[in-house]
Amino acid sequence: MNATPVIAIHGGAGTLLRHAMNAETEGRYHTALTEILSAGERILADGGSALDAVTEAVRLLEDCPLFNAGHGAVFTAAGTHELDASVMDGATLEAGAVSCVTRVKHPVLAARRVLDVSDHVMFTAAGAEAFAAAQGLELVDPSYFYTEARHQQWLKARGTSGTMLDHDAMTKFAFDNDPIDPDKKFGTVGAVALDANGHLAAATSTGGITNKQAGRVGDAPLIGAGCYANDATCAVSTTGTGEMFIRMLAAYDVSAQMEYRGLSLEDAAHDVVMTKLPRIEGRGGLVAVDAKGNVVLPFNTEGMYRGYARVGVAPVTAIYR
Repeated sequence: MNATPVIAIHGGAGTLLRHAMNAETEGRYHTALTEILSAGERILADGGSALDAVTEAVRLLEDCPLFNAGHGAVFTAAGTHELDASVMDGATLEAGAVSCVTRVKHPVLAARRVLDVSDHVMFTAAGAEAFAAAQGLELVDPSYFYTEARHQQWLKARGTSGTMLDHDAMTKFAFDNDPIDPDKKFGTVGAVALDANGHLAAATSTGGITNKQAGRVGDAPLIGAGCYANDATCAVSTTGTGEMFIRMLAAYDVSAQMEYRGLSLEDAAHDVVMTKLPRIEGRGGLVAVDAKGNVVLPFNTEGMYRGYARVGVAPVTAIYR
């Protein structure tokens, strides 16, 4: 008998802004996470696939300006938006990804179409947008991704050296009482799920890093770094300092440790997030689910927007450790 279907999501990690634990603002995050989890749970409850559930959850996260993906994505050093996304099907090991898109309203839907209809795994920039257009996906003017909060964040970042990792180096003016410290926040969104047929899937999407150099690609669209799913082991979506997650192949490493070392999901994820990533100053976390329906949401920062929902049970959401 298969385990009860379950979905888990994340919306970024970082350091707690202890003087700004505003109950109203926290409530907005919890409400958004709960609504998105509920949408994914409904798909699973109706017998839908894990792949459909994670795609829809990430699409909704892309629509929510509280998170750094789609509408509300951060700005590059050039004052533009470049978005990345990936999806992976644990049943077939098929995957799709796009990077550096500037006009695709929902990058995760473009990644899903790559998985569904293309012989390739990843398209980038103009080629990704041409593919999305040919597939009939919605394209928008780049101004669609603009929010005043992200613009103020970028203006602040321009006065510093380098980038602000990752999601939200926002000023208090731009996002009053954000529960996670705006200057120490890592912002990617993602989802993992197990469906009634025992299949796993993962999806990840991001606007990248505030003030990043144009053309920079982080871990989110890279299979094995920011996204991985294999029915034999687990499904993983990550958030954090993307370059470190790339160097560690963080998402795949969880699966590999389960397969080759025989570790549990909990032990494998803990080793990656709490032991291996910190060795190279990798900060952030991940959400993962295995074929038995076990869910883990580890992070090595003080907080991570996260939650999970099992079919028939109320969603659980959290921000702090």
